[in-house]
Amino acid sequence: MLPTIEWNGDAAVMIDQRKLPSAEVYVTCRTAPEVARAIRSMVIRGAPAIGVAAAMGIALGVRRSRATGTKRFAAEFQKTCDLMAATRPTAVNLFWAIDRMKRMFAAAAQAGCSVAEIAQRLEAEALRIHDEDVASCRSMGAHGATLVPESATILTHCNAGALATAGYGTALGVIRAAVEGGKKVAVLADETRPFLQGARLTAWELVRDGIDTTVITDNMAAALMRQGEVDLVVVGADRIAANGDVANKIGTYGLAVLAKEHGIPFYVAAPISTFDLGTRDGSRIPIEERHAREVTHVGPTRVTPVGARVRNPAFDVTPARYVTAIVTERGIARPPYDVSLARLAGGRHGAATPESSLP
Repeated sequence: MLPTIEWNGDAAVMIDQRKLPSAEVYVTCRTAPEVARAIRSMVIRGAPAIGVAAAMGIALGVRRSRATGTKRFAAEFQKTCDLMAATRPTAVNLFWAIDRMKRMFAAAAQAGCSVAEIAQRLEAEALRIHDEDVASCRSMGAHGATLVPESATILTHCNAGALATAGYGTALGVIRAAVEGGKKVAVLADETRPFLQGARLTAWELVRDGIDTTVITDNMAAALMRQGEVDLVVVGADRIAANGDVANKIGTYGLAVLAKEHGIPFYVAAPISTFDLGTRDGSRIPIEERHAREVTHVGPTRVTPVGARVRNPAFDVTPARYVTAIVTERGIARPPYDVSLARLAGGRHGAATPESSLP
């Protein structure tokens, strides 16, 4: 499986997703600021992958601390956590991973561990977060594959594959699991302007796996649905509110509305770490606004006139009423989501079986 991010003992090594599919280049981050820059500049992207990277960044930060006492060490640890938290605001997995590292720090400090011992425990926790994410994606794929009919054509948006996680993927994990289970499927990967994650990353992953893949422009989806060429839509998520509203890559909302209009199931695949049950609905989810250059330029070439204003929100929010089901590592949630998501979040990891479906 494609190594999105790995730990080599004293650094986090990640594939530079900005260079794909033209070149397979790996970036080595040896300090917390280097990891933070990699997240902000989208060397690594995708909510679960960002969470894993942040945990590794924190582990790197404390490894390089010169503090000898726990008070100074705790202050440096908090500063590193704040650095990671400031990178990207929408993906809740980032804050989930930071909170998990904070809990590990507090437990180790309370147990009377030395500075070196706390650093070792934080490194081990970061590696657990990485390994658990891969296992979560595989479990999610097994659940989601039950929703995929034989010979289905699946439309997906952005990249929710191995590149967006520690490995295997969320939405693409569902597709992979269906294929591994013997189902024949075809995938429509929309290009996903302006960063082209679908055209560059999703298509690259699927072609490598030998899965039938067609790249379409973003504005083709409605016509293909009307012509009966789409059987289901599967996307990932960066944050899911308590009521089931889903923040995901800009353009997801439009696809969900189109799918409902044409009677096509619209599925979201995301780990429990993407749930934000403390946020009542999608109106309260912060939406990242990215640099105008991502819209005004294609590579080095400017494609818009100087003087034209640009909007570049990275995400939109799909209301829960457009979501047929949400696939997680613990089972499949269906409306009413305020009930089903809370039940899944309260369950033991891995407790659900692939056929599990919560109302």
